[in-house]
Amino acid sequence: MTSDAEALKWAQKAFNKLKESKKIAFRSRLEEDISNLMLELGVDHDYEATKIPYTIEHVYTPDFFLPNKHIYLEAKGYWRSADRRKIKTIREQNPELDLRMVFQNPFNTISKKSKTTYAQWCERHGILWSSYHNLPLEWLI
Repeated sequence: MTSDAEALKWAQKAFNKLKESKKIAFRSRLEEDISNLMLELGVDHDYEATKIPYTIEHVYTPDFFLPNKHIYLEAKGYWRSADRRKIKTIREQNPELDLRMVFQNPFNTISKKSKTTYAQWCERHGILWSSYHNLPLEWLI
């Protein structure tokens, strides 16, 4: 029968061997030092083995609100990926909002590698859009 100390020594040796074979890439020297300390103390631990989803609460301020029509307008020249995700999320979480996009050029593609235009992206996601030069007066008055 083995003692707890012998079992711990064996486990540490096995972990060190595994660590060397897998070459754990710590993100910082501090994390590596903490892991080594826990090994020396015999503390069972896993490094970055768990993924925990989280959401950060944000607030969105639309560019324009038309109180007579209850319409929100968002004006965009260049439409970054992060802005598209934001608009999509806002629409999903607030389906009652009438949020419409006004683009400087709605026929720009969403990225150099994509053929999808700003206008096509909006249509795919059920978002009304217009170019500034063809802004429908019925949206405004």
